[in-house]
Amino acid sequence: MTLTLTTTHPKALASTADRWLDRELYPFAPRRFATPAGSLSYLDEGQGPPILFVHGTPSWSFEWRDVVRALSASHRCVAPDHLGFGLSDKPADAPLTPADHAARLAALVDALDLTDLTLVVHDFGGPIGLPLALTRPERVRRLVILNSFLWPTAGDPALQRIDRVIRGPLGRFLYRWLNLSPRVLLPASFGQRSRLTPRIHRQYLGPFRRRADRQAPYAMARALVGESASYGAHWEQRDTLARLPVTLVWGERDPAFTEVHLQRWLQAFPDAALIRVPDAGHFVAEERPDAVIDALRGALQRG
Repeated sequence: MTLTLTTTHPKALASTADRWLDRELYPFAPRRFATPAGSLSYLDEGQGPPILFVHGTPSWSFEWRDVVRALSASHRCVAPDHLGFGLSDKPADAPLTPADHAARLAALVDALDLTDLTLVVHDFGGPIGLPLALTRPERVRRLVILNSFLWPTAGDPALQRIDRVIRGPLGRFLYRWLNLSPRVLLPASFGQRSRLTPRIHRQYLGPFRRRADRQAPYAMARALVGESASYGAHWEQRDTLARLPVTLVWGERDPAFTEVHLQRWLQAFPDAALIRVPDAGHFVAEERPDAVIDALRGALQRG
C-alpha cells in the first residue's frame, strides 16, 4: 500500500463530499492513503507523541474533531475514516469486515511509521484498532477504550436475535434503503439527544446520503455476530493487552454498551483507570468531548 503525501484541497473536498461537509465544524485538511480496495481519508494534525483515534459505526473522524483540536497543540493526532465511512472511498465490492478495516489501519500506521502510540478506540474501533497492539506491540504504548468490545458475541441470545433480523430482507431494507444506522440508531444512542443538533446530525448522515454508499454500516452490522470467531481470537490474547496502561472512558447512558460490558473490561484489565461519564451515551466524544480530553490528558501523564 502506498501513502499519498498531499492534503486534499478544500474545494476538491467540498466537491467530493457533495457539499454536505460543514467546514466550520470540520476545519481540517484531510490526507489520502491509497489501498488496493480504495483510498482512505485521514486527519494528521499537530506534532509530538502520536495519538491514533479509531472510530466505529456509523461514525468517522468527525467524531473526534473537538478532541483533535484540543490535543493537537501538543500531540500528533491521526484519525482515519475506515473504507466506506466518512470521506473515504465507498467502493461497491470492497472487503469491509472489521478484520479488513484492521489490516488497512495497520498499513496506514506502518506507512506513517507511527511509534509510541496512544491508541484510542470506540465502538467497533475495538476489534478494528486493538489488534494493532497485538500484531505491532512495538508501536503501541497505551490504550484508551470508549464504550467498545472485543470478546466473542455469538453466544449472546439478544445479539443472535438482532443478527437474524439484520441478515434477513428486513435488515437489508432498513440499512440499505432507510439508512437506519445514522438516521435512527445513532440519535437513539445519545444520553441527551439535544446534543445531537440537526447541524451535527447532517455530518453523520452526509456520508451515506446515497443508497449505494451504505454498504459499510450494513457490513458492520452483519459483523456484530458474524465475525465473532475473529473477536474471540483477539480476546484470547487479552492478557497481552493488559500489560499496557489501559484507560476506560465510559458513557453510562449507552443503551448498547452497558455496565455489564464495562465490568467485562474491568475483569480483564483490573489495573485500568476508569473514567465514568454519567450524562453521556454511546458517543462519548461527541456528547462530552471535555471528559474525553481530560481522560486522555490523564492517560498521557500516567505513562
